[in-house]
Amino acid sequence: MDQIPKWADVVLIPVLSLVTAFLISGGVILAIGGDPVEAIKVMVDGALGSSYGWGYTLYYTTSFIFTGLAVTVAYHASQFNIGGEGQAQLGGLGVALVCLALPWPHWTVALLAATLGAALFGAAWAAIPAWLQARFGSHIVITTIMFNYVAASVLVFFLTDVLRPIGAGEPASARFPEGAKLPSLADVPVLGNLFDAQTPANISFFIAVVACFAVWLLLFRSRLGYEIRAFGKSESAAIYAGISPTKVIMISMLISGALAGMMAINNVMGESERLVLNASEGAGFIGIAVALMGRNHPVGVAIAALLFGFLYQGGAELGLWTNIPIELRIVIQGLVILFTGALDGMMRMFVKWAFGLVRARA
Repeated sequence: MDQIPKWADVVLIPVLSLVTAFLISGGVILAIGGDPVEAIKVMVDGALGSSYGWGYTLYYTTSFIFTGLAVTVAYHASQFNIGGEGQAQLGGLGVALVCLALPWPHWTVALLAATLGAALFGAAWAAIPAWLQARFGSHIVITTIMFNYVAASVLVFFLTDVLRPIGAGEPASARFPEGAKLPSLADVPVLGNLFDAQTPANISFFIAVVACFAVWLLLFRSRLGYEIRAFGKSESAAIYAGISPTKVIMISMLISGALAGMMAINNVMGESERLVLNASEGAGFIGIAVALMGRNHPVGVAIAALLFGFLYQGGAELGLWTNIPIELRIVIQGLVILFTGALDGMMRMFVKWAFGLVRARA
């Protein structure tokens, strides 16, 4: 047996990485004079212990599912898309332009149009780095990072010179019309009893779940998905098999950008109901950690997104009700990323040793 069992790779290693991150975080809390047990209790109660906290946790989870899936699709094509933040911001611009274009008769019609607008704008923003990679060999990591900053500047221009209402001082668009207002999860029959009406969790959560299933079908049950994964495993072998590198790079990055852009239907259309600066709130970068934690599988991404949603909401409650700073959630997120990403090989070697697959050197 020359490799660890599948269940250990999918479940055990991420759990060990997570436990290690939390143990070190507990040490950090002790070092700054806090109580780790109290911190855990506040985070759990704040994120999961009430309809208010659960609503916010699912709101953040929805955004992280979209950006995590975006990283996942590109990763399987051996493209490390770091541009989810910029693609999500441009997706928000697409949502705003669509929602403000017409007096929408019903939110269902507006949602379909806004989803298309978000996907198109996100895909368009990913298309340029993808083309540079496919045509000139430009490093996708560098170009997508650069495009995050360009996207932020584009958004500033539109919110100050184009979409800002006359006389308004804040760099933000006008409120979307009533017909473009998404129902919250509290408005959903039966399910609504579980959520507080004041939370921003909305029906885009269901779209995120459908997106998980669609990405699973794409990657593991379609010819295109096979080509993407084959190219990601070995470019030379894929070319020998007749798979076009340009096709795979462009399509995978377009899908990736579209998924990142679709995050905007949650935070721009569902929560803010207008476009504001920094609407993505770093979710594009958190999507990288979500994809790593979820082993770049749609099911894993959904679970990891829920974890990071818990950390985001629980960390906010931690900063509100204790003397532990809210920035601690960034420390925990960083440690999770460290152990699931950079130190994944170390954890893997430990698990192999535990399974007797490697022997300690003398």
